[in-house]
This record gives sequence, C-alpha cells and structure tokens, in this order.
Amino acid sequence: MDFSSINYLAVLVAAIASFGLGALWYSGVLFGKSWQKELGFTDEYLKEGNMAVTFGTSFVMMFIMALGMAMLVNGHGENEIDWMSGMMHGLYVGVFFVGTSIAINLLYQRKSFKLWAIDALYQILFLAIMGAILGAWQ
Repeated sequence: MDFSSINYLAVLVAAIASFGLGALWYSGVLFGKSWQKELGFTDEYLKEGNMAVTFGTSFVMMFIMALGMAMLVNGHGENEIDWMSGMMHGLYVGVFFVGTSIAINLLYQRKSFKLWAIDALYQILFLAIMGAILGAWQ
C-alpha cells in the first residue's frame, strides 16, 4: 500500500467524528445509562478510572481504524469510491466483522443482547460514517 495516497486529514476527521458519536452514544442523552446498567457499572466505579488514558487510547484506536478504512477504500483506485460506496464499505466491515466479533465475545461473557445492540450498533454506525467521510474525500 502506498501511504502517500491516504488523505490524513480525512482520516483525522473520520476519527474525530467517530469519537464525537461515541460521546453522544454513551452519554445520558442516548444509551449511557442502559450501557452502564447492562455492565453493572455505578457512577462511582466509572469515576475511578483514568479517563484521560481511556479517552486518549480510544481516540488512537479510532484513528487506527480510520487509517485501516482509508487503506481499504483506497484499494479500489482513485475514481471508483464516493461517499456512498465508502459508507457501504464501513457497513460491511461493521456488520460482518465488528458486530459479529462483539457478539462472540459477549456470548462467552454471558452478556445481554441489549449490551450487544448498544456496543455493536455504535461501532457499525461509526464505521459507516468513517467510510462515508473517507469515500467523500477520496
């Protein structure tokens, strides 16, 4: 792979968009309290963690995912990908790899379908958004 063909600004924006979606998704506005309940986490327990490390590492992982998605999207040539086909790439990766991987882990951990839905749908959605951003900036 020729890394010179990657639009690093698009990768950064895709990572920021994914991180921002996560902030909303796991907040009290959307699914934060349900997610917390499914895991048995209290507010006090969550406050004990080092949030700078958690958020910082999460952002780095999202940047790496966006970089990988850019490599996948760029593998088709310069004029073949637009925002819609980029979004479809993200959906395929999200549904067929990430969503199923999360399901396997949660099955062995004996966690609920509701937890799978919260975590997997977030990642499927952010991968679709990543793909759309990267496809649009192809």
